[in-house]
Amino acid sequence: MRMLKDKNFRVLYKLFFALLGLNAIITEIVTIRARGVFIPANFFSFFTIQTNLIVLIVFLLSAVMVARGESRRWVDILRAMATVYILVVGVGFAVLLSGLEGVALTAVPWDNIVLHYLIPVAVIVDFMVDRPLQKIGFKTGLLWIIYPIAYVGYSLIRGARIGWYPYPFLNPDTGLDNVTVTVLGLVVLGLLLIMLITWLTGRTR
Repeated sequence: MRMLKDKNFRVLYKLFFALLGLNAIITEIVTIRARGVFIPANFFSFFTIQTNLIVLIVFLLSAVMVARGESRRWVDILRAMATVYILVVGVGFAVLLSGLEGVALTAVPWDNIVLHYLIPVAVIVDFMVDRPLQKIGFKTGLLWIIYPIAYVGYSLIRGARIGWYPYPFLNPDTGLDNVTVTVLGLVVLGLLLIMLITWLTGRTR
């Protein structure tokens, strides 16, 4: 644990997982392009890809702050927000998509492990070891739910127009009741994670 709190190690840790996530995304793009089925708008419509890109940016920003010995509240808020989002990816995949590794998103099995398992674990470990010292209120955290809700709306509207949905559980053809229950469950999960992550901020490590 002492090593995890070392400044240089924390910087390297953040940079390593930022680059690991980036490598997984690039590998997916290259592989899918080679198969002749790469559609950029579809690929970047996956919540997993969007969230891992957010994590990538946040890891890089956080690494710069740690290297400089600085702290910025807005960076801490971004870190907490990204932690909530990537945990939704990790938990959501384990519950809803664990049997669907063959979809285009997981063209390379290793990338599946990185994006859905390793990065979520790396982010929560980073957050627990390097928690924001300033308290982030639950009311602030509630704003983070806007993006996932907007994402669902975007996916449903775009899916109805082009006949393609990023995830089976968002496809109304499986039953509107199923879609509604699943989305509500994910919203509840997000709210619970927001409560947990904001509660952890401002507490001594």
